[in-house]
This record gives sequence, C-alpha cells and structure tokens, in this order.
Amino acid sequence: MPLPRTRGTALRQRLAELRGPEVPAKALDARALAALAANPGCKRRAILDGAGVNKTALASALGAPSAFGQSQFALTRGNAFEAKVKADGGAELLRLVHERLDRGAEPPAGAAVPDLTAIGPEGRTARTALALREATPGAWTLLDHPMLALDVAGSPAFLEPDAVVVHPDGSWTVVEIKSFPLLDGSADPSKVGAAARQAAVYVLALEEVAARMDPAPKVRHRVLLVCPKDFSNLPAASAVDIRKQRAVTARQLARLTRIEDIADALPEGTCFAPDLPAAELTAAVESVPATYAPECLSACELAFHCRDRSRAEGAVTSLGRSVRAELGGLTTVEDVLAAARGETGDPDDPAVAALRRAAELRAEALGVSACR
Repeated sequence: MPLPRTRGTALRQRLAELRGPEVPAKALDARALAALAANPGCKRRAILDGAGVNKTALASALGAPSAFGQSQFALTRGNAFEAKVKADGGAELLRLVHERLDRGAEPPAGAAVPDLTAIGPEGRTARTALALREATPGAWTLLDHPMLALDVAGSPAFLEPDAVVVHPDGSWTVVEIKSFPLLDGSADPSKVGAAARQAAVYVLALEEVAARMDPAPKVRHRVLLVCPKDFSNLPAASAVDIRKQRAVTARQLARLTRIEDIADALPEGTCFAPDLPAAELTAAVESVPATYAPECLSACELAFHCRDRSRAEGAVTSLGRSVRAELGGLTTVEDVLAAARGETGDPDDPAVAALRRAAELRAEALGVSACR
C-alpha cells in the first residue's frame, strides 16, 4: 500500500503536471525572483516560475519569441572574469572585501574555502548551511557558489550567489560579480540597480539561514559588487547598500499569491508543455491572469505575448503602471475615452473630472488652431 501523499509532495506533483510530462524543471534564479517580486500581482509569472516552466521555449511556442536574456558572448566573458576574480583561492576577491567593507579586520592572508559539493539542490543547501555554521571564528572564509533556499509563495526556490564571505567577526557578506564595467569608479545605474535587487534576494535567503542559528550571525546589508575596471579585465569593486531593495523585495514577496492557490484555481488538465498544439497551449496560458506593464519587456520572456493580449483588450496597464494608478477604476482605454467624452463615469471622481477637463482643453486648443 503506497504511503499517503503529503501536502508538499502533492504540490510538487501538481507543478510537474503543469510543466508537462518528461519536461525538466527550469530553476528559479535570483534574477527571475527579483523580477517576480517587482510584479507581485502577476499570477501567470508566479505559477510558471513556481512550476519551473521554461518561459523562453513557451514564448516561442506561442509565436511571440522574446529577445530577453544574455548573449552567449556575454555569458562566456562573465564566466572568464569571475574565474579571474576567484583565482588563487579568492585572494583578490578577499582583498576587495577587506578594502571596501571591513578595513578594521585583519587583512586576509588566506581563507578557508570549504567544499560545497553535494547531491541535488537540497543537499547543496544543507552543505552550505553546515559550512556557514562551521566557519572558523576570527578567520576569513570564502564560500564559492553556495546554494541557498528561499520560500516563495509556498514553494522553495534554490538560489546560487557568486560568493558569500564570512568575516573574522562572524558576519556574512554577499558578493556579486558582473561583467559590465566600472568607468571612473561608477557603473550604469540601471545595471547596478538590477544587481542590487538580485543581491537583496540572496540577503533574504541568508537571513533565513542565520535565523536558524544561535546566536544568529549578522548578514551585512552592504554587498560587494565586483566589475571590470574601465575597459580592462582587472577587477574593481564597489560597496552597494541594498537595505531599500531588501525591504521592497521582502514586502513584494509577502504579497505573492501562494502558488498552490493559483494551481487549485486552474481548469483540470491544464498543461504548459511547449510541444502542445498552439491553440491548446494558448488557452492554458490565458487561463492564468497576467498583470502586464511595459517594465515586463526587460524582465520577462512572455512580455511580447502579454503585451499583444493587453493591447487587444484595451487595458490601460499597457500604457504603464503610473498611468494605471492615475486612472483609478477605469481599466480599459474605451472606459477612459467614454469618461473623457462625458458618456460614462462619476463626475465627482477625480480621475473622471481630470479627463473631462483635459478633453475640454484639447477641444479648445484644436478649435483655436482651426480658426487660425
């Protein structure tokens, strides 16, 4: 007689069914998690990421392939730079951590680099937690590609930062290694912001590990961003305060609808396997509500598909979240135009009043222009 399924086992089986038979799960990394946290109202992305669906393959099968993602050249260049930064037992990396974040500590003449290999993500997560717990007090420890787990809408997400450094005082620092350059000590603000949001996810996961230890180590909220200096391949570093990004990400993740609740609301037999007929696959994707905004174009592989649907429905979110926030209960372009013409809407509604006033000013301007 088979053992009864636990709630967690049942959820994993349900997510596997949604992903499709024989379709391997795509791991949810920190970059995707940061993008998901930036749009917590999108149930479509939440269930697809939770089920491990390859959204790039899904977008192509839907006929709306995405250009989102890194080029192979950028990945190769990034891997080569990361190897250079971590060479010789991470000597240069530790020097940068000491110089930028912990000048008061003893300079790192060397560091322990524990072996974090284990079977499966669960095993690597446990091995990472053990290495953090066993870090030698008063000495430097470098964890190269540790594995962390973070609960996301009731489902665990396994995350792999570039490095975590344990300081002699026992505190922990997240290290992010990127291939974009630091020019004269500064980098592209948008890229730094994306790296900070990604690092904030790692900090949240580290805080969960620290909370299970007694006493709980301090997880530093200043992370180290390591990039090539100017146009060379020499590493340079900058300390980035991610307290704001951490607070926003924690709040947004708490707002995510639990994945099991979304899965329970789907029609029986729903599947997102890319090899399904186009009509069946489109119906499956459309059965999950989406919250599209132009910002999705730089963060989600399904953005083109969702944009086309949003425009076809006349949703005001396709104009941007700021516009949507200003329009209150008016959710479609048709509703907005009707309110502006005075056909519908409560005159006491500030959004309706502003639209009618704007329509009057436009008509007045066009009338003056015609007379001239």
